[in-house]
Order: sequence, then C-alpha cells, then structure tokens
Amino acid sequence: MKINAENAGAKRPTTGDGDRAEAMDTSDQDMTLQRINGDQHVDTKMEEDGSDDDDSRAEATFRFTISKFSQMRESTLSPPCMVRNLPWKILAMPRPSNSDPSVKCLGFFLQCNAESDSTTWTCSASAELRLLHRLDPEKHYVKKIHHVFFHKENDWGFAHFKTMKEIVEASNGFCDPVKDSITLEVWVNADAPHGVQWDSKRHTGYVGLKNQGATCYMNSLLQTLFFTNKLRKAVYKMPTDCDDMTKSVPLALQRVFYELQNSEKPVGTKKLTKSFGWETLDTFMQHDVQELCRVLLDNIESKMKGTVVEGTIPTLFEGKMISYVKCKHVNYVSSRTEPFYDVQLNVKDKKNIYESFKDYVSVETLDGDNKYDAGDYGLQEAEKGVKFVSFPPVLHLHLMRFQYDPISDCNVKINDRFEFPEHLELDDFLEQKESTPAHYTLHAVLVHSGDNHGGHYVVFINPRVDGKWCKFDDDVVSRCTKKDAIDNNFGGDSDDVASRTCTNAYMLVYIRDSDKDDVLQAVEAADIPESLVARLMDEKRLEAIRKRERQEAHLYMTLNVVSEEEFYRHQHFDLCNIEKAEVKQFQVKKNTFLRDFPETVCRAFKCSSGQARLWLFHIRSNNTIRVKHVDSAMLDKTLRDIAEASDQNIFFLAEMPCGTATALQQYDPDSDVLVLFKYYDPKGRCLTYVGHVFAKLKEPLSHLFPEMRRRAGLPADAELLVHEEVCPGSVNVLADHDKALEAALDSPDDGDILVFQSTCRRDLGWVWTTSTSRRRVGPRHSQRRQSRSTTDRSLRHRCLSAG
Repeated sequence: MKINAENAGAKRPTTGDGDRAEAMDTSDQDMTLQRINGDQHVDTKMEEDGSDDDDSRAEATFRFTISKFSQMRESTLSPPCMVRNLPWKILAMPRPSNSDPSVKCLGFFLQCNAESDSTTWTCSASAELRLLHRLDPEKHYVKKIHHVFFHKENDWGFAHFKTMKEIVEASNGFCDPVKDSITLEVWVNADAPHGVQWDSKRHTGYVGLKNQGATCYMNSLLQTLFFTNKLRKAVYKMPTDCDDMTKSVPLALQRVFYELQNSEKPVGTKKLTKSFGWETLDTFMQHDVQELCRVLLDNIESKMKGTVVEGTIPTLFEGKMISYVKCKHVNYVSSRTEPFYDVQLNVKDKKNIYESFKDYVSVETLDGDNKYDAGDYGLQEAEKGVKFVSFPPVLHLHLMRFQYDPISDCNVKINDRFEFPEHLELDDFLEQKESTPAHYTLHAVLVHSGDNHGGHYVVFINPRVDGKWCKFDDDVVSRCTKKDAIDNNFGGDSDDVASRTCTNAYMLVYIRDSDKDDVLQAVEAADIPESLVARLMDEKRLEAIRKRERQEAHLYMTLNVVSEEEFYRHQHFDLCNIEKAEVKQFQVKKNTFLRDFPETVCRAFKCSSGQARLWLFHIRSNNTIRVKHVDSAMLDKTLRDIAEASDQNIFFLAEMPCGTATALQQYDPDSDVLVLFKYYDPKGRCLTYVGHVFAKLKEPLSHLFPEMRRRAGLPADAELLVHEEVCPGSVNVLADHDKALEAALDSPDDGDILVFQSTCRRDLGWVWTTSTSRRRVGPRHSQRRQSRSTTDRSLRHRCLSAG
C-alpha cells in the first residue's frame, strides 16, 4: 500500500487497499504492507550468518535483538548489513491495530539504502522477515515479501506483523522473560542494483549493454550471440573495411562485440540500431526477438559469403527436419527436407520441454473433410507430421508464450508453469540416431517479465557451460545461482515469492555436449583483425575528441576569418556578402589574447609566421560593412572581453602579403589610411575589386592614380573618374584630384572604398545621360559628359546595373 510520506518515524494510518506487495503470512494476522521510515536507534546487536564477507554478495541473513521490548515506544533501526553494495537494515516500531487502536502491534520492515541522496537507484529483492522462537526453529514466525526498492519506497514490510501481546506472552516463546528482549531476523536476496555504482566487470568479468529506452530484448539477444564464441570469432573476420560506418550492420555488430570483449563499462548500441535504419522512436518499441534473431543471422550469413568464414551460420545453427504426408491406404508418401534455425515449442497445457517436443513431432490425421489430395489417388486419409533428421550444435528453442486469443481478439501471454532441464537429451526425437548423442547443456535463458503489452527482458547465461551463471540485466551484470537462472523462470504459480507469475523463460539456448569445446572456443585478442582494431580505435579517438569539445564548448568561442579573396569574388557594393562568403572558422579559448591569434591564422592560411594582419569587420552607422584597424589596446584584450563588448559575431579580415610580395606593406596608423580600390568597367558594366593600398592622409588624391591604373591595367596616361562609395546605391564624385586625401574624402577612415573608371572614349562605352535615355557617346557629347552631375549619375547607374 502506498502512503504519502510524512515525517520520519511518524505513525500513519492505512488509507485503503491500493497496491499490495507480494507477501505470504504463516498466520491469520493482518497482512497490510506499508512504507514506514524510522530514524531512531536503540542499543542493538546484529549477527550475520555465513562466511562471505563480500559486500557485493547476492544474499545474507542478519539478526537484530531489541532489549526492553515491552517498553518500546518509538521506531528503531539495526546496524547495516551490506548486500549488493547497499546497506540493509531492520526497522521495527510499535503500531496501533487498525481494528482496535488500543491493541499494539509490532511493525517490522526491511529498509534499503535509506540514507542515500540519490533519486535514481533501484534494487529488486525478495526477503523473509522472521520473529525467532527462543527454543524451536520450527516455530519461527515468518512472512515473505518481494519489492523493488527505490528512493521513495526504501523500506517495505508489515505494519502489523504480530500483536505485542502475543509476542511478550511467555508461552509463545518469542520474548525472553528475563531480558525482555526479542530477536528479529531477515534473509534477503537482492538483484544487482541500477542507478548506483556497480562494477560489473570487477564482480563478474563481463559488462552489460545500455538500454536506449526499450531495447532490453535486443540486449538479451546480443549477449546470447556474443557468448556463442565461434560466432563471435567469425563476426570479427567479416570484411568490413569499405563499409559505411553508419549503415553497415556487420560493422556495427563487430563494434558491439569488440567493446563487450574489451570495455570496462557498459556498451552502447545506438550505432547498431542506427545501422538497422531505426529512428529514435523505434528504440522505445519492443520488437519480436525471434524475428530480430533471424534478421541478424541472415545479414551476417550474407556478409560471410565468399569469405574464409562462409558457412559459419548454418554450421552452428542449422538443423534439418522432414515434413511428410503418408497415405494410410495407398502407397503414397510426400516429403520434403527443410533446414531450421530454431524450434518453436508450445507451452500451453504442456508440463515440460519433452512434452512440447512430443507435441511437435506428433502425427496429425487427415480424414473426413480434411482428406489429403494424393493426385492420381484422389482424396485419401493420411498422416501428417515432421521428423527431425539432425539437431545443430547450437539449438535455439522459442517458447510460444505469446499467442492469439480468439475470445479477447488479441495476443495474450501464457504464464503457465513450463519446466526445462539443465541437461537435455533429444535422441528419441530423431528419425535415426546420429553418430554422436543429441545431448545438450543449457547455455542461456532469455526471460520476460510482464504481459503482452510490454515488460522487461533479461538473460541468464552460463558462459562456459560449467554451472556458473550470470544475470545480464541491460547495463548490470551479476553472479546468480542455478536456481535463479532455471527454476525461478519456469513460470506459473508458486509459494516462493521470488517466482513471480508473470516472469518466465521465452527462449532457451542449448549447446550440444559433443560440440561444446568448438562452439565455446576461446576468443583472444589475436583473433581480431588488426585493421578492424585500428578502425575502431580511430573511431574511439575521434569520439573522445568530439566529447571533450562538447564538454569544453563553454570555454571556447568562434572567430570568423575572411581572406581578401572574398573581396575579389564580390562584384557588387560593399566589400563582400558575409552570409555567402567562404568563412574560415576557428574555435579559440575565450581567455586567449587577441595578440596570439594571428599565428593561428598564419598556420591555417599557410603563410609565414608574423605575416598575417587582422582587420576587424564592423558595421558603420549607414549600415555598410567596412574594416577597421585592430590597435594595440585591442590586441591586449582577451577574446572574452572583445565578445562582451560587441553585440554581433566577430569577423576578421586576414591581410597577407599580396602577389609575389614576401612581407606585409608598412602601415602607420597615425599617418596612413587603408584604402580599397574598385574598378568599374563600362563595357562589361561590372564592378571589380582590385586590391588595397595604405595611403598617406596628407598626400593629394592624384598620388593614387598611377597605382589605380596599374591595378586596372589602364594606360599610364588614362584619364580617371574617381568616386567614394558611401553606401549601396550612393557614390560621391571626387572632382578635385589635388586635394589631400583627408580633405577629399567625406570622413577618412580605414576601409574607405574608392571606385574609379577610365574617361577615354574607347573605354567609356555606354553612359547614362541626365534624361536617363541610353545613347552612344560621340565626339560632340564628350564635353557634356565630363560635367560633374552627369558623370556622377553615370557611374551611380552603372554601379546599380552591375549590382
């Protein structure tokens, strides 16, 4: 019964029937179960049975003696007993009876990991809560529980275990009349916990598989195939060097097997499911295990064709059977030999595996309306059935727990008890006995808990078929007993609380005794091709780098660098289109000083050390993009400081030596200004970037003309029209060529753009007149087109046309 948590140690009444833990009482006492939390200690004594001091053990028995029992008024806790690396305690407290509050009862609970701050842990356990008789062990008072402990339900037991009057009654033998003491005992058997530190590799030598959401069924199958050692060795030898790492199922299976063999931690399966073509949603849906097994084996078998491991799958898993129909009254027999990779056995109304095999080979009589059409013999009474010709070294048996129910019109799960042995003899089911006995030993038991709508899958595996079993529950692997692996998974009703009705085996794997050494041959590191190991190691290294980058992403920022090549490609207004430009991005630590960044740029652009100068892109007040000088003050700032002072992404222009030059041009920020040239070609009506210069502010504009002509390939005496590009669609004519640059430009600054063109007739071509009509320019019009207003408009319209 679930009760809302209150203050620790508080007495809380029951509130209804609710969910009830599985329990068995040996008397007629009230069996209501509650969660109770106790936090007060008294003088205690604890004894542990057994010599196993390993804290990871699966089970333990411990005792707790309470002195002055008749005077107990508050809850009390025993010292901890470690099982599965978790602390377990006995919690006892006085409780009023539901029927009569004046009657006091003993509340007896088992508490697990109550002091942990974690909210993600779970641990499934079965326990016996015992009130010990002082003289006769046969008279111990015992109740049983099964519960999944977690942080909100970290104790479980009985609020009214037994009345205190009955306990202290001397004739009942539970309370020591001299010491006024009783002894409580708990036997607990726990599964390995989830959500806490559990080192599967250390405890068992094996690791588990991570669950992606609902992939426990796949994990169970993969572990089964992995421990089929001959198959694992063949999988490693499949040629996958040229396979796509995201789409190849064989490569993904190699990866999973390799990591299961070598990893210290649980292994992921996302790359495998991705190779299946599954989306995220598929990993949260349970698929048919038998179908998945067949698809995997078919895929592997296809990949092995034409290789040194061709035929491994049929050699391991293929048996043969004959399907026949034999007429009773005429000499006519129809038969067909068929291979099989698994056998599906009926569970309903069958006690054990031998009864199911007898049912499988039983003869069906075809008579009445169901007579057999024997061709020339017509309809005949006949017998129909199958006979096993041979059984494979590895025998997969699928127990048909899920069947269609016509009454409810849906699939239902059959939880009937169905026994299967550790050692299986199948000679009686062969048409003719083989040269070696068909004797098998159980290797794996795949178990389902739940119903036809869903549930949980685990697998118990006996890796070396030596009786030492392990339980593989997704990412947790633990040692277990043969009873846990076999007897507890028969299904059906049982007095043992641990044997839950809905938990039972649905697939069995047997290995033929005569083939045991071959099937379970050792798989060493040398059996894995070096090329496969190298590829997987490279993947791991790259994944580690990407993971580290993700973890350290908050320490880095992105710097965008554009080379001058982008200006040459851009034939429009402004310097370039940042959104479409080829930008080289750098991930740089935020605490890096900008002064150290140019060396990184040099290496990226493969230029000599110290031969890259940075210019910062910025947006002017008229929304044009220009570059500005990075001064020494900015160079001494960290990238974090620069980014915090900016409200936009940081873009730099990387200036490097031009053409055949081996060094950067000299630049004095006090007397020089960076000027960018664009040449307008009237014939092609295009605007082209032709480079930059560092001009002296005090020198006249005309001093730049020789360099302009050289950049554009114009004659040395060509007349030039020069404009300053102010913003897209707007240019200012620079008519007075003798003015100093600082006076000629509107507001001289680094990154100003000068647009020029030739005024020669052969170069001018088409012009726009003041009336905006296009005319061919002749000699008589040459004087008029030199006027400032016409020329300004001519260039402006041509630039718009070029843009």
